[in-house]
Amino acid sequence: MTPHAPLWVSQEVLAATQGRIASGSDVWQASGVSIDSRTCQPGDLFVSISGDQFDGHEFVANAFEAGASAAIVTRTPEGLSDDAPLVKVDDTMDALEGLGRAARDRTAASVIGVTGSVGKTGTKEALGHAFGALGETHATKGNLNNHIGVPLTLSRLPREASYAVIEMGMNHSGEISGLSKLARPDVAIITTIAAVHLEFFDSIAEIADAKAEIFDGMCKSGTTVLNRDNVYFAILASRAWAHGLERVVGFGAHPEADAMLTACTITDAGSDITARIGDQIVRYRLQAPGRQWVHNTLAVLASVHALGGDLESAANALGNLSAPKGRGARIEILRNDGILTVIDDSYNASPASMRAAIAVLASSRPKQGGRRIAVLGDMLELGETAPKLHAALARDLESSGIDLVFCAGPHMNALDAALPAAMRGGYAIDSETLATKVLDTVQTGDVVMVKGSLGSRMATIVEALSGLDIGHTSTQEVQHAV
Repeated sequence: MTPHAPLWVSQEVLAATQGRIASGSDVWQASGVSIDSRTCQPGDLFVSISGDQFDGHEFVANAFEAGASAAIVTRTPEGLSDDAPLVKVDDTMDALEGLGRAARDRTAASVIGVTGSVGKTGTKEALGHAFGALGETHATKGNLNNHIGVPLTLSRLPREASYAVIEMGMNHSGEISGLSKLARPDVAIITTIAAVHLEFFDSIAEIADAKAEIFDGMCKSGTTVLNRDNVYFAILASRAWAHGLERVVGFGAHPEADAMLTACTITDAGSDITARIGDQIVRYRLQAPGRQWVHNTLAVLASVHALGGDLESAANALGNLSAPKGRGARIEILRNDGILTVIDDSYNASPASMRAAIAVLASSRPKQGGRRIAVLGDMLELGETAPKLHAALARDLESSGIDLVFCAGPHMNALDAALPAAMRGGYAIDSETLATKVLDTVQTGDVVMVKGSLGSRMATIVEALSGLDIGHTSTQEVQHAV
């Protein structure tokens, strides 16, 4: 394999950031970009971002100790040698955006942007698998999808990449517009529009408008990929056409979808799928169970088709896709008398994703004598509608045949009160308190689904359940997303 060229050389950094050499050599190169000294790698360019609760300048010395090749600063930090390579700028956040913009300007890669009320990160992972089978693919790591994460992801884009997958998140109007103008996607996916972040929006229609901001950075030859089954499809399509976009592609089970699901068998081990993408029939298997994964991979293959990629290769690569940690990953807890299964969906939650997770739990098969148990934490940022939206989940849980439901958090009190007495496993004000009740109740054979918004800290319960494994130690890595 031909080695990669340096990600950045000093003169490119100076031009991209409008900076100047403050100390050290003016000839150096960087193989990566970092904003966290704890994860800084040898050869990284360290950007000293400052936030409300931290100042990256305090960690520049640590970055150099870790092997950073240079650092971008607004002032000279203490504790550095006189020859430490420093690039001085007026604003380090502006400098990071400058690096991202320059990387986007120079790349020949096709850029795929993805946003949506739910399913962004899972779709991003699926895009990475599919396009990774077609050429070198660079993708957002973790959940780096905001005003810092997007320019950071772009700044790390290798010169040799053929594809770049950029996830874009928001919780306020106006945020995605800036991210799109920076990433300038050739293909933009909106997974779906649903009730999330209602604390900051007056209606779901306003959320659709905010997601449509992803069109702001696209050129007319770009393609937008929209959920044909979502009630906001027509509104989003009209927004795309108003931006002058020439191609709108719908995905889903709708008979008019361009990427249409024609057959699907879903089990707790995964899904077997047949779909028509354009004029081509493709068949593939996913290890990730759940209808939401099936639908979002249709968006992935629609993107491959839009960019002229090999659909068969991309579809086959999706067979290696499994639910990430914290987003539906299955953990088998080995006990002396058998297996306890945990579905770790602890990273985030909204009404739509809660219902999808409940459907996955409903399709799961407990071992002999086992039960289907939901352990649910608060869905956050729902504003005044929170009590109603939490209580409404009772209907889904009942109709899905869930045996027991545990609830944690102030908002989940509304759901606990709405459940039939026989389904109430227990309620607590927070996840740490609830963990003891869950541990006292679960038994071998059960399938336990744990879900809640990140702020509800439901990963605490995943950790507690993992501790039941006879091979578990205190230093074992907990299987949840960070």
